[in-house]
Amino acid sequence: MAGTAPIPAEALRAAVAPVLPWLRGEAEQPPRAVLGAAVKTSARWLAQQVPGRSVEVRVPPHVAVQCIEGPRHTRGTPPNVVETDAATWLRLVCGLLSWDDAVAGGAVAASGNRADLAAVLPLRPLR
Repeated sequence: MAGTAPIPAEALRAAVAPVLPWLRGEAEQPPRAVLGAAVKTSARWLAQQVPGRSVEVRVPPHVAVQCIEGPRHTRGTPPNVVETDAATWLRLVCGLLSWDDAVAGGAVAASGNRADLAAVLPLRPLR
């Protein structure tokens, strides 16, 4: 994340707060821009907290970030990939869904020996 300003915990909470009622099933899906901001901010916050280039986290069509220390990946498909949809990602980062349940239920595709985010999810400011 070189060249980008650090994301404060308050900014993370502010980006995610508008989507919480939807994630809990209490409201309709928020507008795409609101949903995208929550996904992008939370993924970038994760990459800021556990920097590295060994795991690529993808939440299409919103964001892809690299994180976790280890062997750096530079070309083609990375060996360690985590991919999921926006709702699942946000439930994971907020602690509304466990990593193990998401993987077991097929809501998260995780490939590679480093593609286990259980130790870093939910994100600390959102617990």
